[in-house]
Amino acid sequence: MLLPLLFSYRRLGLPLVAAGALLSGCELLEFSPNDHRSPNDKQDLTAKNLAALAATPLPAGDTLRFVYTGDSQRFYNDAKDLVASVNRQTGVQFMIVAGDISDFGMAREMWWVDDHLRNLKIPYLTVIGNHDQVGNGREAYKAIFGPLNYSFVYGDTKFIMTDTNGREYNFNGKIPDMNWVRPQLQDASVRRHVIISHVPPQDDDFDPAVRDAYAQALREDPRLVFEMNAHRHSFSVGQPFNDGVTYVNSYAFERRKYLIVTVWGDKEFRLKEVSF
Repeated sequence: MLLPLLFSYRRLGLPLVAAGALLSGCELLEFSPNDHRSPNDKQDLTAKNLAALAATPLPAGDTLRFVYTGDSQRFYNDAKDLVASVNRQTGVQFMIVAGDISDFGMAREMWWVDDHLRNLKIPYLTVIGNHDQVGNGREAYKAIFGPLNYSFVYGDTKFIMTDTNGREYNFNGKIPDMNWVRPQLQDASVRRHVIISHVPPQDDDFDPAVRDAYAQALREDPRLVFEMNAHRHSFSVGQPFNDGVTYVNSYAFERRKYLIVTVWGDKEFRLKEVSF
């Protein structure tokens, strides 16, 4: 912390002795909470975890199993216990945290969660939540994790990870980005699709101007197994639009439960609750 502070004082034209005096008299001086500059090991975590996942490929036709949860926010003690529990599971390939990694969009909050999650024996992947976009959080998330919209294929399944936090864009009619989502759902090169975001489309924080287009795109995808969200801090599974599309919502870390999701066949799946 000392070197960045001295650098800041140099830029302000203050003598180093003044900086030293201030440091010795007050230990509360720090960078702006909006500063998202990160050390190398806290950058591009999505790409790094995808590379780790690719190193353990799932053969075509094999059963897929992953851990699903959301809303880590400030629940750091729960994160430690969750990691210990997940590490005891067998046959799971990766974990997904469906947004709200942070509470106030601060880079250091995302670092603190990663400090725990990097102790997992399996890679973890994320989508951006509404809390992750507070202040300078959107830029922090992109620097620490990566793109707000991305997809990857594992085994027979394409995972489509997208930003659905419409309220954080003042309901501008552009989030989720349907110009990006539609082609992802129309990809016929894989057996199955799973789409994951933070805010569910039936929620008031989802942009109502995009809701029908989003639901229709999902409904028209013959490969879609289900759509998965977080945001509500509680588990649910159902078909809120009565259109044959299943929506799954995850627990938050604070609920001390997560899901193990097993997928096989064309659209067969099982959800198992685990308490920790």
